[in-house]
Amino acid sequence: VQLQASGGGLVQAGGSLRLSCAASGRSFGSRVVAWFRQAPEKEREFVAAISGGATAYAPSVEGRLTISRDNSDTTVNLQMNNLKPEDTAIYYCAARGAGITVIHRTSRSYVSWGQGTQVTVSS
Repeated sequence: VQLQASGGGLVQAGGSLRLSCAASGRSFGSRVVAWFRQAPEKEREFVAAISGGATAYAPSVEGRLTISRDNSDTTVNLQMNNLKPEDTAIYYCAARGAGITVIHRTSRSYVSWGQGTQVTVSS
């Protein structure tokens, strides 16, 4: 499945952004969909994931970010509230293979990746 990420931008600390990950040409089906992020000179890290009714979050974003799926199952959103400067990174959406429903927090478990969208939080 091809993925298209959007919604990044520049926001002040404490502000909000909503990222979207759209599946091109098909629904996500039962795939796990996740968001990862990569800051300059840092490794890519897990942010959040959704599989059916289950969600998982990195401890650093718990309570501030919410991942959700739309009813058409073609878009996964990441609502980001109370943003902090340390949230600044390129955000990538990713999907596991068809029929795989277990959430993993490692990037190598994901086979489809979007192009990334920049999120910058100023202090």
